Amino acid sequence: MRVGVTLACTECKRRNYMTNKNKKNDPDRLEVKKYCKWCKTHTAHKETK
Repeated sequence: MRVGVTLACTECKRRNYMTNKNKKNDPDRLEVKKYCKWCKTHTAHKETK
């Protein structure tokens, strides 16, 4: 049931992180605050396709 997802920065739209999630527990898109090395700050990162 675990699926690999890519997280992209909401500010610069770059894909920075790879992670996985359980589709059964989290059916909607994941959003996490993480560090973006291009923006040089903590920003929200959303799950992309």
